[in-house]
Amino acid sequence: MGEKRILCVGLVCLDIISVVDHYPAEDTDTRCLAQRWQRGGNASNTCTVLALLGAPCAFMGSLAPGNAADFVREDFQRYEVDLTHMAMHPACALPISVVISNSTNGTRTILHAASNLPDVTAADFEQVNLSQYKWIHWEGRNASEQVKMIQRVEEHNRTCPAAERVATSVEVEKPRPELYQLFGYGDVVFVSKDVAKDWGFHSAPEAVKGLRRHLKPGATLICAWAEAGAEAMGPDGLLVHSDAFSPDAVVDTLGAGDTFNAAVILALSRGRPLPEALTCGCQVAGRKCGVHGYDGIV
Repeated sequence: MGEKRILCVGLVCLDIISVVDHYPAEDTDTRCLAQRWQRGGNASNTCTVLALLGAPCAFMGSLAPGNAADFVREDFQRYEVDLTHMAMHPACALPISVVISNSTNGTRTILHAASNLPDVTAADFEQVNLSQYKWIHWEGRNASEQVKMIQRVEEHNRTCPAAERVATSVEVEKPRPELYQLFGYGDVVFVSKDVAKDWGFHSAPEAVKGLRRHLKPGATLICAWAEAGAEAMGPDGLLVHSDAFSPDAVVDTLGAGDTFNAAVILALSRGRPLPEALTCGCQVAGRKCGVHGYDGIV
């Protein structure tokens, strides 16, 4: 039997990326250096990186009809991401993000246009055959429903041998109080710099040490902090650090966090120790920042 898949649950959207040599001033007419379409969304991006790193993976989310959705579906297929659990909603529209990418320093500004496309529900998740997966990752969105999904995995794990249990992870990226209930779920919890700051922390070590008490017993907390690298703390209570691995030139930071998450998840899912997984995440995220898109990270 081949390696079991990793399932990512969350958003897919269309990113329309305009590359400029400086951020436009208000009320000006600026010419783009380039423009491209790219499949976006945190969970979607994480699937892309997992696939590039050689992991069999699947995406669970919602999709709407139209040219943009056709592009998204074809791009998933290009990376061989399984779409068994993709739900089509004919009366909805695909979310679109307009991204302004600064070619001078690699920074990006995102304007996200939400749509009426529904998030995955616990009822949808009941259709997932958990025995097909070794790891399930949730991009924090409709947290109350996602808690129910994780609880279903926990119940599954209580009734099967250790070798067949499904590991879980959650990403708490947006500083929204309703998402903070997710801290108490998941074997691995990724917390963003923005969320850490929302809790009053000024560094990744502060955040990891301060937020760890909100996790379930035995869980691991991970916080990436851009050029400062990343920190983590596992069940042993020891603080783990990895430096950042900056490319020679930063050209595109869009999706760097999703890249970091994917590389860490893959390393941990293959039994690598936490320090090694954290370093792997920083290394791959650094390579991603040195290329446009994702295809140059491996």
